[in-house]
Amino acid sequence: MNRRFALLAGLFLIGLPVCASVLAIGSRSTRAASQEARKLPDVIVLAKDARLGQVSFNHANHATKNYSISGTGPIACVECHHTAQPASEVAKHPPLKTAWPADRTTTLTADLLSSGGDSVGLIACRSCHARPGTTPVNWPEIPTLKHEDSAAILTLTNQLAFHRNCANCHEEVAKHRQDVKAPGPQKCTQCHKK
Repeated sequence: MNRRFALLAGLFLIGLPVCASVLAIGSRSTRAASQEARKLPDVIVLAKDARLGQVSFNHANHATKNYSISGTGPIACVECHHTAQPASEVAKHPPLKTAWPADRTTTLTADLLSSGGDSVGLIACRSCHARPGTTPVNWPEIPTLKHEDSAAILTLTNQLAFHRNCANCHEEVAKHRQDVKAPGPQKCTQCHKK
């Protein structure tokens, strides 16, 4: 009996490191899988509860085709995801102020996203630009901004932030590119569909 116990104990002691190794490899591959390539979304549905209807935003086209204002390349991720860059870069683009997290050292790119690195730091717009009457998840209050042409202070709710970002870009495209008809801010139902 002691001999059988010794044999079982020996197998256990040999098997334990093997099992631990298998578990560690499995854990690493699980971690690697979570850091694996994240695919850029093709279409994102915005304004799901908007009175004029939702907006189907073709993220893939904006991120991969020549949709920049100059028409020479895709729109950089940080044009919309402005918090996904170091604070020193954000400061170069007033009125933007916030990097998230505050100690961020990387700038979001399609390559960074697809690498699945821990430093992607992508947050939802509503995490800061919340709906009116709600508190943002990542910020003590909805960001505000002094209006460019007056003393008015604007509360950058998700609706206002989207409209300013999208409409301003579309207006710039209309000014600089005759080859494209980007939806304009005066024609709401070009983007909003019931």
